Amino acid sequence: MNYYRIPEMARKYIEYDMIQTHTELPQFPEFRTKLLYVFLSKHSTMSSYSELFSLVTALVQVGLDTHDMVSVTNQVKEMKAARSRQLKILAGDYFSSRFYYLLSHAGHIDLIRVISHAICEANRMKINMYQLMKQLKLTADDYVKRTVEIRTQLYLAFAGYMEESVNGAWPEILRLFTQCEVLLQEISSSETAQHFRESWGYWYVMQQANKDERKYLLSEEPDPSKIRSIWLKYKITWQLYQLLDASMRQLQDKLHSLDSKELSKELLSIGEPFIRYLSTPKVLEEI
Repeated sequence: MNYYRIPEMARKYIEYDMIQTHTELPQFPEFRTKLLYVFLSKHSTMSSYSELFSLVTALVQVGLDTHDMVSVTNQVKEMKAARSRQLKILAGDYFSSRFYYLLSHAGHIDLIRVISHAICEANRMKINMYQLMKQLKLTADDYVKRTVEIRTQLYLAFAGYMEESVNGAWPEILRLFTQCEVLLQEISSSETAQHFRESWGYWYVMQQANKDERKYLLSEEPDPSKIRSIWLKYKITWQLYQLLDASMRQLQDKLHSLDSKELSKELLSIGEPFIRYLSTPKVLEEI
């Protein structure tokens, strides 16, 4: 694989002093972007565009993720918080607009159409998921499945740009990597009560909890320490470790089954952070 430098290339579009000073941005979609770059690099004619295509897709994803961080209501009165909200909206629009500029200047008009369709599809999926959340009809399994589907939409749009020999493996490998990514982030968020309603743990507990616990979770301002005790009761973090371990094993099996041993080796190296995390003493104690 050629030297991977997409995060460095993206910095000049993402790292602005005003944004970094007044608001926070989502994580860079490292795993999905690196996967896309590796798969495109295998194409005999598309390999020369692997950096450009991976870069613009990452910028669009960062834009969408930045918009997702904007609070639903606009009732913020404190100036600092209001400025942060406004900058998230503007930054998300700016990041997303860069793909139009970069692809049009490179003459890839057809890809603009493909990515635009994927953006619409991802937003449609988000609306459906939010509706299920509002109606309390979402399960913990649905939460992971739908989150993964939303996060993979932009990258799945490149199925037609893959070399035929790897095209069939692309969707499943992308899904498994993204599932591991989602579960790893869920483990991190499970250790704090912040944004607990936007988590796998919340939907799992809503399925398993007794009437009083469910009522408490639905209250306006629940006590973080009480939420933490409920999470401990239902072993949320431990169960997420189990899910991540199972997903990683599925991913390894899939990668080992690839015909191309070179590709298998490259993809296994991308998944090493998951393996290292699951091998840490703290995680081994949990599991």
